[in-house]
Amino acid sequence: MLRAALSSQIAATASRHGVARNLATITKFTPSHEYISIDDQTLEGTVGISDYAQTKLGDVVFVELPEAGDTFSQSEVFGSVESVKAASDVYMPVDAQVLESNAELEADPQLVNQAALTKGWFVKVKIASLDQLSGLLD
Repeated sequence: MLRAALSSQIAATASRHGVARNLATITKFTPSHEYISIDDQTLEGTVGISDYAQTKLGDVVFVELPEAGDTFSQSEVFGSVESVKAASDVYMPVDAQVLESNAELEADPQLVNQAALTKGWFVKVKIASLDQLSGLLD
């Protein structure tokens, strides 16, 4: 039922913005400013920190990420991000298994500052349960 609701919400968003349905995603946020963008077709997600979070951190100088295959529970620390101002843990928005970490961040961590919601993503994940998405923020 949640999958159908999510799919309907993505389709409506895609329609409003003139985006092809098979390219539609929906993005949800945690109170601690992580995001997850969910692909409508695969139900896989892309996780990172919000633009607001990267602005508050300042210039990002290092990102620590998990390995593919690692599994995390919702709200569990899965990595960290360090900036010239501070270091911060990064929390998994939903129960998920890591499919891929963004290797580009190792060489260029400032991608997080330049494009937090696109090129600055942290991990791609397989979502364990869509039910947890309803507890996240739009």
